[in-house]
Amino acid sequence: MAGFGGGTIYYPTTTTAGTFGAVAISPGFTARQSSIAWLGPRLASQGFVVFTIDTDTVYDQPDSRADQLLAALDYLTQRSTVRTRIDATRLGVMGHSMGGGGTLRAAAERPALQAAIPLTGWHTDKTWGDVQVPTLVVGADGDTIAPVASHSSPFYNTLPSTLDKAYLELRSATHFTPNSSNTTIAKYSISWLKRFIDNDTRYEQFLCPAPSPDLRIAEYRDTCPHS
Repeated sequence: MAGFGGGTIYYPTTTTAGTFGAVAISPGFTARQSSIAWLGPRLASQGFVVFTIDTDTVYDQPDSRADQLLAALDYLTQRSTVRTRIDATRLGVMGHSMGGGGTLRAAAERPALQAAIPLTGWHTDKTWGDVQVPTLVVGADGDTIAPVASHSSPFYNTLPSTLDKAYLELRSATHFTPNSSNTTIAKYSISWLKRFIDNDTRYEQFLCPAPSPDLRIAEYRDTCPHS
């Protein structure tokens, strides 16, 4: 594939619902698309075209993964067999670990995106004041590879205060929690994508007011209400 390492496209089979928003998802360092594959059918079942990608090499750094996420979206909307099912103005990016860092960089590079969700993201850059894309930062309280104190928390804090943004810290979770089916990640990711890619304000109720800490959520911060 031009610009990325291939991947799998998941999409709603109905053709009566019009076009859909689309999301490209990158795995993390040394990982392949299989590590994030659960998100494909889960998100597609909620009305999105989803592209879980392989990177050119499993060692690609976050900024390379950003370029590959954007190349994957361009492929989806311009050359893929499902391009006629996609509304090219309603696109988002997600990624795990270095793919999460790539998600932030992709959002900074392409402000026309509608949503970004870094999952236990890793990046050496800790300041993201140039991002204009609504961003849900997902961290894990037990992450020792990308600890929230030095990654997810500063990522969120340095996003513009005027931005629609949220910070979800998973309780009793590790760096690799996003690699397997997780109800909390799914609930808030779907709500975020529905709210900002589809502009479906019915999902605002799941994001605002902020959920209280519980057995699954260690901390949640946001900029409610969303604009």
